Parts: sequence; C-alpha cells; structure tokens
Amino acid sequence: MSIVNEFNDYRAKMNEKIFAQNNKALNRFFALDKTTYEAGALDVKTKELLGLVASMVLRCDDCIRYHLGTCHEIGVTREEVFEVFAVANLVGGSICIPHTRRAVEYWEALEKGD
Repeated sequence: MSIVNEFNDYRAKMNEKIFAQNNKALNRFFALDKTTYEAGALDVKTKELLGLVASMVLRCDDCIRYHLGTCHEIGVTREEVFEVFAVANLVGGSICIPHTRRAVEYWEALEKGD
C-alpha cells in the first residue's frame, strides 16, 4: 500500500470513529476547519498553500500530507510546492528540514499517482 493510500485510509477510518461519537465541540471544530479553506477573500489555492506553510512550520506531518494532497488535487505545481517549502524553512528554521524531506517523498508519491 502506498504512503498516500495508507494516510488517506487511516485518516478516513479515524475520522469516522471521531464523528460517530457525535461530540458537538469536535464536530464544530472539524466543520470550521473545512469551511476555513473554502474560497472567500482568498481563493482555495492560496488558502491551501498557507495551510501547507503553517503546517510545516508547526511540524505536523499529518497536516502537511493533508495539505499536499489537496494541493495536488487542485493543480498546484511542483514549483509552487517547492516555493512553499522554501518559505517554511526560512520561517521555521532548520527544524523543518526533516519535514521537508518527508513532504517531498509524499509529493512524489502523489505525482506518481500512488
């Protein structure tokens, strides 16, 4: 199983368990996350790139994978992704380098269609 499928399957399975609890606070938070990335004053692409850079600086590999997947789906280019990586490393410092390595691996899997 590819790293993309493994991540997406695990995320879907665990989200299903979370939603099954019908916890109002968690459900509202998940809904807020979803609506935040919808088009508004900023377009979806810009918001996803912002989410990606923030996730890299915060060093959340799951968040990085989620945003990379969405970026790939909406047609973000490899060059755009690498510019985001550059900004994240500048802002976040060298601690972001290991996350950049894993992000490149995940992006390449997305490009291959794994």
